[in-house]
Amino acid sequence: MCGINGIYNHLNLNDSKSQVNKMNLFSSHRGPDNSGIYEDANLVLGHVRLSIIDLDARSNQPFVSANQQIVLSFNGEIYNFQALKKELEEYPFSTHSDTEVIVAAYLKWGIKFLDKLDGMFAFALWDRSAKQLILARDKMGIKPLYYFEKNNSLVFSSEIRSLLSCDILERKLNANALQDYLQYSTVHGPDTIVEGVKLLPAGHYYMVKEDELSLQPYWDIRSKYNFQSTSKPIEEIQKDIGDLFNKSVQKRLVSDVSYGAFLSGGIDSSAVVAAASNFSNFPVKTFCVSFENQKFDESRYAQLISDLYSTDHMEIKLSPNDFLNDIPYALLAMDHPSGDGPNSYVVAKAAKAAGVTMALSGLGGDELFAGYDIFHRAFNLLDKKWLFSFPPGVRKFIGTLIRAVKPAISSDKIAEIINQKYLELTYFYPFYRSLFTERDLKKLISFTQLNQTFPFSFAKNHLENLKMPFLSKVSYLEMNTYMQHVLLRDTDQMSMANSLEVRVPMLDTQLVEYVFGVHDRHKLGDTPKQLLVKSLGNLLPSEIVNRPKMGFVLPWEQWMRNELKDFSFSQIEFLKQIDLLNKKEIDVIFNKFQNQDSRVSWAKVWSLVVLSNWLKQNKIEF
Repeated sequence: MCGINGIYNHLNLNDSKSQVNKMNLFSSHRGPDNSGIYEDANLVLGHVRLSIIDLDARSNQPFVSANQQIVLSFNGEIYNFQALKKELEEYPFSTHSDTEVIVAAYLKWGIKFLDKLDGMFAFALWDRSAKQLILARDKMGIKPLYYFEKNNSLVFSSEIRSLLSCDILERKLNANALQDYLQYSTVHGPDTIVEGVKLLPAGHYYMVKEDELSLQPYWDIRSKYNFQSTSKPIEEIQKDIGDLFNKSVQKRLVSDVSYGAFLSGGIDSSAVVAAASNFSNFPVKTFCVSFENQKFDESRYAQLISDLYSTDHMEIKLSPNDFLNDIPYALLAMDHPSGDGPNSYVVAKAAKAAGVTMALSGLGGDELFAGYDIFHRAFNLLDKKWLFSFPPGVRKFIGTLIRAVKPAISSDKIAEIINQKYLELTYFYPFYRSLFTERDLKKLISFTQLNQTFPFSFAKNHLENLKMPFLSKVSYLEMNTYMQHVLLRDTDQMSMANSLEVRVPMLDTQLVEYVFGVHDRHKLGDTPKQLLVKSLGNLLPSEIVNRPKMGFVLPWEQWMRNELKDFSFSQIEFLKQIDLLNKKEIDVIFNKFQNQDSRVSWAKVWSLVVLSNWLKQNKIEF
């Protein structure tokens, strides 16, 4: 895993090589093993390397092709590089790296080579002969790539903070993204919290040639999912999924450095560890976080899997004081403000300290196999469309009544859902992961009119007339909102802060394409993620399958009313300097939380704390 930095059309700017060197320095945690620069009349391209495959110095980057025409700065892993190499025998390979395979594949197939890449990646490829720059990102959006344009120049990087180190970028708050952040504790791409900085969408490439700019998709699950399972009995479907999952884990074990796996003891991480153990030639190193408070502690489940598969297990015992010591570093590692993330930082730090450079994660299992309660709720709501036979005024009264009888966050969301125009996925999904309701936002921000939420506009633009199983539509929304712009972003920034690569077998594109075509009736059952569990055969014991779902969480509510109270208060005070926010309402939110008002969760307050800290830390003007 690595870091990419560069400036195209750099002669319009002053001292571009120095700027890219500075960007390399700011992203050195992503690649502590080597740093390099390439420069010509059109481009300055930088790279910092974390060596995973082919540790030889000849694989350092920016990498130049044998014919000297192609220059590549690449972040990620191509899992099928060895198979592709056999199709590229005419190329004179000088390394054993997947990096050189990308160069050779482009020379043979042109831009269509993107369809052949199986992996997680972001890269900048410069074709000197065609004077053409290609920025590309993997199909599932696992690895990030940010960019901004100024004075006909394009500046790009793996991290926003590296871009901020560039003198030509103005550090301004993106006011239009503020509502998105407050509502969802993140900013959905292509926008970011910084004005002018964009995130390259997953499954897209950005081609720059002289004055021509072209942003194009090359993969979208809407057109790639298959119906291979349609005519098959469930037993055969389960076998197919089991085979695809095992292959996914196996190919992600290819590494020239020590690796391990995150193990919470849930279904997804346990499945990954079980499969990895079956393919590994040595005991897999596993890591879990434990707490004294049994309400949050999953260590007994993780230990059960460790004992079953004889892993080299490390339990990270976390106390409030331990976390207080780590929180400044976790916040410092945050490349984009997010309401989640520090928990990922803690386990990544422990894995790296144990000598691991690559780790497997179960991320994506809930989104793919209907593990979240949104899948059940959305499915059940389809039978309640009769509610919308009532006039809007009656539904509004019902919502008011629900709020009065049971003052809670869930009641606020139900009230807003039944006030929507239609009881359809596009209309009710945006409320599922929202922190602040529209009613709350109107008090908190000074916009005269709220914008359409990203989840609503995304669903409206992408799901209409789509003949996909209903639960796969929910998966599609989950993957393109919460998963990509919270979970994957947090995993990348927190793991790379510790120079650790994380691989996610659940997001293998062949597996995703198959499961998206499976009928709804096979996905929901009496046990969580029934389709996945049955596809795994006897890999998981019943104690793991039937355990209550906890998720990987920290006891934030307790900490924020005690150990983190002063820190949170100081950040809240700083946030009141933003004119777009209502100062009195910020105080009301913080005080209600401290007084244990059920309508103000710790997540609402923490999202404000993180935003404030990030803006202050990165000297963003507002």
